[in-house]
This record gives sequence, structure tokens and C-alpha cells, in this order.
Amino acid sequence: MIPTLIVAWIVFTILWKIVKTTVSNALTIAAIIVLLQVGFGITPQDIWHQIIQFTQTLSQIRINK
Repeated sequence: MIPTLIVAWIVFTILWKIVKTTVSNALTIAAIIVLLQVGFGITPQDIWHQIIQFTQTLSQIRINK
């Protein structure tokens, strides 16, 4: 019984750290997007378009090598 509780506690602790980190990152990204939108008028679609364009550029660089 005790080993089961210890393993359960370890698993719970690991999962809690993962959830905490995920939520923290999500809130940080959301804050950055809101600041970009309010401060510079950059929409999430503009950001997504730039990410797609960047990945396409990287893939073209890899193909040309």
C-alpha cells in the first residue's frame, strides 16, 4: 500500500509540474499576442502567416543544401 501511494504521489507531482508549466506558457503567449494586437495592430492571423512563411523558408533552405 505504501509503495503504491509513493508512486501515485510521484506521478501526481510530475503531472502537476507539467500542467503548471503548460498553463504558464499559454498565458505568456496569450499576453504577448494581446500586447502585439493592442500596441501594433498585429493580429493572430498575421503572426500565423509569418510562422508559416518562416517554416517554408527553412524548408527551402534545407532543400537547396
